[in-house]
Amino acid sequence: MVRALRILHAFADARPAWSLADLSRELGLSKPTAFRLLLALEHEGLVVRHETVGSYRLGPAAIELGARAQRANSVTSAARPELETLTRATGETSSVEILAGEDTLILDEVQGAHLIGTSPSVGTRWPAHATSTGKVLLAAAMEEDSDLVRRMARRTGGRLRGMTPCTIRSASRLASELSRVNRQGYSTAIDELEPGYVAIGAPVRRHDGRVVAAISLGGPSTRFTDTRLPGLTRAVREAGGRISQRLGWALAAASNPRRSVS
Repeated sequence: MVRALRILHAFADARPAWSLADLSRELGLSKPTAFRLLLALEHEGLVVRHETVGSYRLGPAAIELGARAQRANSVTSAARPELETLTRATGETSSVEILAGEDTLILDEVQGAHLIGTSPSVGTRWPAHATSTGKVLLAAAMEEDSDLVRRMARRTGGRLRGMTPCTIRSASRLASELSRVNRQGYSTAIDELEPGYVAIGAPVRRHDGRVVAAISLGGPSTRFTDTRLPGLTRAVREAGGRISQRLGWALAAASNPRRSVS
């Protein structure tokens, strides 16, 4: 069972198709074992084999399971209307994400209308310390686990993974940044995940106030200008508050100023 799950996890945006030889080598399985597991997964519709080239991809049953999981996630269903409203109001791509280990995982996304933007990436993971949503989620986690950031850095040899020259790699600097995020109630990631890419993140809380997800608005720095950032930030924070309200956080209803996006 565990080995079959490892096979399913091997299929990712960066590698959607595998040959038997490559997959067995990647996972450290013998070819007969990998073939037997793939055959069982194929029988259940979780993978499909391309008859001509012999490579494997995720099958219709896997897609169906993913869709069911997304529909069953209360955060996703609560966030979807607000993401649509936020993107419609700003023209930019919005998403809702959760923490998955030390990464963020995109649960849902609404694409903006601009030609220059981001490509669909539901299910994609990014290093949490390099993203606006990740900073929000790590900031909340750090309130309960003060040693979190130091442990993250130790696992990567004392320095966090650098995605760009602007990515925060120092544990002490990240801890300071997360404290600031907690104080101000939102985060930004400017050129930290990718050069020229800017994102704003805000928390999503459940009924007891615990942060369970984060939403973001992202796009190129040519549109996320200094003059526009305050209005976009306000819109993201308000959307996060309304999603939290849908999840039962009563305090979210205390303040709901009119949406204003420049």
